[in-house]
Amino acid sequence: MLKALFPTLARVRFVVQLLMLLLLVYGSAIVGHYAAEKISGELPALSCAYDQQNAGYCILIPTQHQIHHRIGQGIVMAQKVTFGVFVPLIMTVLTFFAFFFVLGKMFCGWVCPLGTLQEWIGKIGRRFGIGLRRFEKGDLGDVKRVRPVKWVLLLGLVFLLPLLAGLGVAPHSLGNPYCDICPSRIATTLLTGNTEQLAVSTDDNISFTLNAIADLLIGFTLVGALAVRQPFCRICPLLSFNALFQRLSPMRLVKTKHAACDKCSICTESCPMDIKEISEQSGRKAYHEDCTLCGRCAEYCPQDGVITLKWGPFKLFSSSREYYKNKVKRELPDGTVKPVKIVKNAATPNPADA
Repeated sequence: MLKALFPTLARVRFVVQLLMLLLLVYGSAIVGHYAAEKISGELPALSCAYDQQNAGYCILIPTQHQIHHRIGQGIVMAQKVTFGVFVPLIMTVLTFFAFFFVLGKMFCGWVCPLGTLQEWIGKIGRRFGIGLRRFEKGDLGDVKRVRPVKWVLLLGLVFLLPLLAGLGVAPHSLGNPYCDICPSRIATTLLTGNTEQLAVSTDDNISFTLNAIADLLIGFTLVGALAVRQPFCRICPLLSFNALFQRLSPMRLVKTKHAACDKCSICTESCPMDIKEISEQSGRKAYHEDCTLCGRCAEYCPQDGVITLKWGPFKLFSSSREYYKNKVKRELPDGTVKPVKIVKNAATPNPADA
């Protein structure tokens, strides 16, 4: 009876996701534009709906703007390359690190509104019996071929093109190309009833192309999430940005060796990112760049203490056989929810027998 009073890790994460979804989509309406402007733009989570009058709510936005408007123009005008050019970018990154130090890549698995929406849509897909498509099992190809995409988007759309636009080499329309195609910009603003982000600009061919890609990408993300777990997270440049600094945060995943690991693979089955390394490796290699620290691998590991979520020396959650047995009674590792069994009362007469 007492165990029923204590929430599982999944329930705690659901509450956090729900609160963060409400906060990062509707929060600025409560705190007001002035307060919202002070914190929008530094946290590593995708929600452009938070402060629509300012920059949004994502480290990638000020990063692109600073590279485009500060660094690029500063190189062209060498006489103006001073600390005044780099300080805004440095402060943005330092503020990002201040938040990132606390939760690390949990921002992706617990806070990001787009990640939450994809996960919940996937649960709807499981409820309606839509077959799950996985990368590691060959349904959609090898996941290792998809992983480099997020790095290409980070380097190309977040860093290179804004810099070239600032230098005058690329058109001004490419000043913040990633934001122009980001599905979170559309998804989170749609939740507020704002449909303007769906509009395709006809100002020039580049804007038209980027906006068209954005509409295609949000459609792919929301529909694809019914059958593919976290489809956009796999190519999200913010995930790669966070992965660059994941070792700097004390929040981490710890995996120890166990004799059953090369035979079990339940942790990979439960991983929404299809990370095969979590079942094959241990130590630092198991904490893969694609990991969002959602904790599902620890929840579904049937061995005591093999997979642990830690913050520095403190254990936040550790795998347990007892927890695993209770967890699979309600939901399978791949996210399929077990149907409720209806047991007939033996004392109730069958109408057919009358």
